[in-house]
Amino acid sequence: MADKPNWQKVFKQEFHVVNGVKTAVLRAGHGDPLVFFHGGGIFHGFDFAVPWTEHFDVVIPYHPGFGDSGDIPDLGDMHDYVLHYLELFDQLGFPGKIRLVGFSMGGWMAAEFAMEHRRRVEKLVLIAPAGLRVQEHPGEDLFRIPPEQMPSYLVHDLNVILPHLPKEPDADFLAARYRESTTLARIMWEKPFSIRMQQWLFRINVPTLIVWGENDRILPVAQSQSWAKLIGGAVVKTFSKAGHLVLDESTTAVRAVSDFLT
Repeated sequence: MADKPNWQKVFKQEFHVVNGVKTAVLRAGHGDPLVFFHGGGIFHGFDFAVPWTEHFDVVIPYHPGFGDSGDIPDLGDMHDYVLHYLELFDQLGFPGKIRLVGFSMGGWMAAEFAMEHRRRVEKLVLIAPAGLRVQEHPGEDLFRIPPEQMPSYLVHDLNVILPHLPKEPDADFLAARYRESTTLARIMWEKPFSIRMQQWLFRINVPTLIVWGENDRILPVAQSQSWAKLIGGAVVKTFSKAGHLVLDESTTAVRAVSDFLT
């Protein structure tokens, strides 16, 4: 039997019911809350988050439609997720503001949350966030990428991702990927961006770090400058030899997030 990944040894899973939706939450560490919103795929796990547990109470909820969480039957748009997490954070009883980190689709989610509820956020980190329309540097259409080519779009170094991809995927692995892709499509099929981002990102007035892999084939690193222009005072840090899964490929990026948040 293969040994468990490091993150599965560190994080404990708990469950909460949010407006009738079972919500699985991974949690480990001590200190002020650090909430991580994952992206549109979770097969690669959360090993990168383990170092953060040395300084923070790290909370990683599985979005509805992912992992062991249930589904939101009438999921409409990203705002449904914002409301879902407002209720979850109330249930978790966070005593004050949180440090919020979001990656890709989760970065879009984190930006929407901070736009609408900035008084609940201490610091914000957006990691290769989706959701912003940048016409001069458009993102790749995820739904047009052949499945066998997807790994090369996610990472600069395929060796980083190959250990997470079974040579002969079983039914559970395939079912989980199908469920993730259909949930992602419900949000991003027609519009992989939000028009109101351009109008309202200025509301984010908390310290913000934008992290990007310089070899990102899904969302070009040049988009980082558009985010920085719209979020006053945002700092951009890019990392070489790293693709879309920049936290998986760059320990320097992981450390930069921790340093910024502390």
